Amino acid sequence: MVQEKTAPPMGDGPVGNGPAAEPAGVSGPGGAPRRDALVRAAAAAAGGLLLYLAFPPLGLWFLAPPGAALALLAVYGSRPRRAAWLGAVTGLGLLLPGLHWVSPIGTDAWLGLVAIESLFYAAWAAGAALVVRLPLWPLWSAALWTAMEWARGAFPFGGFPWVRVAFSQGESVFTPYAALGGAPLVGFATVLCGGLIALAASRTPPLAAVRPPASGGVRAPQDPPRWGRALALPLAGALAVPAAAFAVPRPGDEGRTVAVGVIQGNVPGRGMHPLGDEPAVVLRNHTTKLHEMARAVREGRMPRPDVVVLPENSTDIDPYRSDLARREIDAAVKDIGVPVLVGAVVGIGESNRATRSLVWDPVTGPGAYYDKQKLVPFGEFTPMKELVLALFERAGLVGKQSVPGTRDGDLELGPVTVGAVNCYEVAFDGVVRGTARAGGSPLVVQTNNATYALTNLPAQQLAMSRLRAVEHNRAVVTAAITGISASVTPEGEVVWQTRELVPDMAVLTVPVRTATTVATRVGALPEQALILVGTLALGAVPVLRKRGPAPSANREGGQQVGDA
Repeated sequence: MVQEKTAPPMGDGPVGNGPAAEPAGVSGPGGAPRRDALVRAAAAAAGGLLLYLAFPPLGLWFLAPPGAALALLAVYGSRPRRAAWLGAVTGLGLLLPGLHWVSPIGTDAWLGLVAIESLFYAAWAAGAALVVRLPLWPLWSAALWTAMEWARGAFPFGGFPWVRVAFSQGESVFTPYAALGGAPLVGFATVLCGGLIALAASRTPPLAAVRPPASGGVRAPQDPPRWGRALALPLAGALAVPAAAFAVPRPGDEGRTVAVGVIQGNVPGRGMHPLGDEPAVVLRNHTTKLHEMARAVREGRMPRPDVVVLPENSTDIDPYRSDLARREIDAAVKDIGVPVLVGAVVGIGESNRATRSLVWDPVTGPGAYYDKQKLVPFGEFTPMKELVLALFERAGLVGKQSVPGTRDGDLELGPVTVGAVNCYEVAFDGVVRGTARAGGSPLVVQTNNATYALTNLPAQQLAMSRLRAVEHNRAVVTAAITGISASVTPEGEVVWQTRELVPDMAVLTVPVRTATTVATRVGALPEQALILVGTLALGAVPVLRKRGPAPSANREGGQQVGDA
């Protein structure tokens, strides 16, 4: 005769019928709810901080999985409402330092952006608190993370996909996944690895005592667990996820190269007034460096480039409307004698403008161009303009409203078709993918980070370029006004970069590849599949609630015991 095992219902999610399950020794009968809240909040904040430390400039990429694990353990066994607050704490731990580069615009702008973006992490945590009650919950919670990051990149005002987990993995064991499923798959794999670590931790005291019940059943007291077997599978999975990345197929070298000249002209101002007060000074800084490059080529101190790339906003005067700007650019381009990609802000009608990558030929002058598609809210255009201008005087510094371009950035530049990407756009999967699909090789990122010089933004942006290089099997050349200008191989290796706030130039031998990766070909399908998986997992939770307790029979004694 087997004695019947009984236990009070556990779990606060849809699959449990009793009070919330809380970690043993932290809360529960006779416990201390306040101490529980503090422990969970500390774990959530530590998880966010570890995620931040994975990003450049520190670049401790291996801290991202344990950061995700802590974020999950913080909400493990929690009610969705409490989990939402804990998710917001994780978001604050990541975003307060991660987005500190916004502070030159204003402390209020920085804190306001962090507050808005933290809401997405709150929503993820509320969902994660539900799906951890399902089998294979590390998979579902990682899929929900993918959905959360997609939402961040789409809403509001066109989205803000900065500080995605994948962008901390530009040089890590997870990087090869970029060639298979792009940045979304890299982020998913990183968080999945963290989830498996969290699963292993949940099988150790004190968390093992409050494991949320599966499939609506009531858990009975557990026999002493076999720790080796309980921990072996999730830990093996946590190791297998990055190990499997090395099996991702990658195209090989095609043996073709192009010599690309890069100019970094620098600017006199800082912060909100980076271009200085003297008209045309930014234009002259860059045309002067272009003349210097031409002189160095003639004197044999520098190899002759096939093409030259100037940064975004390398002319502070519209060359279509200013004879001075047109003459200075044309003279410098004729001096170097090869096509130059000029970054300019040009007028569109009387009240609008466009951020433009403009091909300037030494013989025919200005020709084909690409207009930036993804515009910076409150930097290049003002959402809800009348209201915002009434509330914030700084919003008037935006000036004319930018209009987005409508085509991909493939531009014929001398012997190659480059893929033009403008600054902020490198964070958006669709823009970079569209340009790579259109035949752009190498990718050319023209950027103006002058307002954010010496913050963590330039290093974060370079990390994005590294991931994009692997994702699309394309070399990436970055030309920045104040730095960091750089050259990245299709394998994601940085082979040359500048210091910040110094004029610089170089002629680089850059691989030209035409073979595409799986990620380039399948596009957003992996991300969409992961979002669907996360959505279906959430949808399964109320179904299991309706099923109610599902006790199983103990064949040996005929007694019914809770589902173990």
